[in-house]
Amino acid sequence: MSRIQTLLKQTISATAVASLLATSINTVYAAEDKVRWKVQAVFGTHLPGLGDPIKHVAKQIKEATDGNIQFKVYEPGKLVPPFNITEAVKNKQLKAGYAWLGYDQGRIPASALLSAVPFGMEPWEYTAWWYDGEGKQLAEALYAKHNIHPILCSIIGPETAGWFKEEVNKMEDLQGLKIRFAGLGGKVLQRAGASVTVIPSGEIFPALEKGAIDATEFSMPAIDRIMGFDKVAKNNYFPGWHQTFTASHLVVNKEVWDDLAPSTQATIDMACTAGTLRALSNGEALQGKVLAELKEKGIKTRALKPDMLAGLKEITDEVMLELSDQDADFKRIYDSQQAFRKEYKTWRNLAYLPTDL
Repeated sequence: MSRIQTLLKQTISATAVASLLATSINTVYAAEDKVRWKVQAVFGTHLPGLGDPIKHVAKQIKEATDGNIQFKVYEPGKLVPPFNITEAVKNKQLKAGYAWLGYDQGRIPASALLSAVPFGMEPWEYTAWWYDGEGKQLAEALYAKHNIHPILCSIIGPETAGWFKEEVNKMEDLQGLKIRFAGLGGKVLQRAGASVTVIPSGEIFPALEKGAIDATEFSMPAIDRIMGFDKVAKNNYFPGWHQTFTASHLVVNKEVWDDLAPSTQATIDMACTAGTLRALSNGEALQGKVLAELKEKGIKTRALKPDMLAGLKEITDEVMLELSDQDADFKRIYDSQQAFRKEYKTWRNLAYLPTDL
């Protein structure tokens, strides 16, 4: 064999070894960094803008990563009770879940501020606070204490103020009213004299139909119609004072999250950011047509009287101050939101056209 042939053979061998080594390293890395999570949803994935964002995120992230990141999404209650998602994630019973953090307020009072706030931010205002204000950092610090990493993964606009069997025209009409109401708004109505209960979404219609409750809130008209509330309660009130935005989050066990490669974390975060925008646009696109259809069916779309809104706002301010005094985390997050709103208000009032123009 000539010297040139020997050198060529050695070069080919070295190249083959290097190529095999690189392939092996990449294969090991890819295998270690594959994500296969069971993700239970807090809302049915048939509900547009509210429940289906996690389904769309799972589909997009699988396609974008060529199958390296996969979420198997489960419907509410299939793995753990709907209100126990974050607790299951904390304990690694689930690696991840799609949750509405307001259901944690019994254990984590400040959590309600991350999901819906009475007389609070508009949805794009909340996302501005989350991504470019202090929101994301405050939420991560709050939930780190519970071994959870929260990621904003959807947001929609205001709910209706509720579906009522009978009209409510004054604050006194709330006295003794049996109503399903979640989050901080429920605390306000309870203070106003209503009998408030919080039940999972799948149990609301039967309770309303059988008379266990007289009224309920849940979400936007397009979603509430799917739930069937218009079949029983014919008075649909606005505006949704108690829930001016509805934010839902992908919650990941913090130890699981911290073990991911930065590129994988960034990919999941990016997918949820896209999911948040799509949820908002989808929610806004559906409501006008649905409201027209509900009107044709004889549903009475009613506005809460100004003095009722004023009374509810007064109680809301009292509740927020009391909760701030009781819980340092609540105060920290609420103060941050209020400071951001005060600064943002100048821009909002100057830049946007009046709605009645």
